[in-house]
Amino acid sequence: MAQKRMKVAIIGSGNIGTDLMIKVMRQSDVLEMSALVGIDPQSDGLARAARMGVATTHEGMDGLQRLDVWSQIGLVFDATSAGAHPQHSTIVTGAGKAMIDLTPAAIGPYVIPVVNGDAHLDAANVNMVTCGGQATIPIVAAISAVATVHYAEIVASIASKSAGPGTRANIDEFTETTSRAIEEVGGAHKGKAIIVLNPAEPPMLMRDTVFVLSSGASEAEIAAAVEAMVARVAAYVPGYRLKQQVQFERFGANNPVQIPGLGQFEGIKSTIFLEVEGAAHYLPAYAGNLDIMTSAALATAEKIAARRLLQEAV
Repeated sequence: MAQKRMKVAIIGSGNIGTDLMIKVMRQSDVLEMSALVGIDPQSDGLARAARMGVATTHEGMDGLQRLDVWSQIGLVFDATSAGAHPQHSTIVTGAGKAMIDLTPAAIGPYVIPVVNGDAHLDAANVNMVTCGGQATIPIVAAISAVATVHYAEIVASIASKSAGPGTRANIDEFTETTSRAIEEVGGAHKGKAIIVLNPAEPPMLMRDTVFVLSSGASEAEIAAAVEAMVARVAAYVPGYRLKQQVQFERFGANNPVQIPGLGQFEGIKSTIFLEVEGAAHYLPAYAGNLDIMTSAALATAEKIAARRLLQEAV
């Protein structure tokens, strides 16, 4: 007997929405791709969806609600913008459907699959933070599990060509949402996030640098925790990897470092260099920032769908 699947819709026919659609159709045994929603009738994503037999509309949420499949959809992904998301969330959750937010709007709780992926399966709306958050917060959380993290700073560098209009419009929200999630999910007392759009040609792979000031654990314990976490993330984002061994610097009474807002620090500074290569489902492999976001959203959606389908079957 074929496994029952949950019908899903994606709002946003740009880079992220189109890549996510392809992942749902190629990889998921739990989700059934039912509708792709856009606002540009000429978008490549809508044209591709139509060729793949997916229902489409270029009339936004109004159009989605007029599609015959709307009543059967159980989960909706939002791959538009932080500004548009609140209205989308109100409609979707008001209709009793689960909402997965790939924008930095952060209406619902932050979710990083390997850190708190099981904690919010019953939430009406969950937020996938940002591409930089999905890449770096697992590392901060790994160190937080073995040490006290006083400060964590991340720098996400992505190819300019991989940043669509939604990403560019949400730069401020990116830094604010990621910084908060570094603290709330990663466990740092203070978090900071920076994003760099690199125009280099040929386009660079996504690179992330994580700086962590911690105490209470040795270099060996931190390195082991980081390496174990990298392997866990790579299980659903195969292109995720360490670029080199974790780098350490010690600060003691003779050479303390001052942390703005937190005071003097003595302990270990860990520097972690990451690289994320995309699966090239839609954009080229340099768009690892796209791949890690859609992979995390897919992993989260499958858990939510499996739970809801089980509840319906009982």
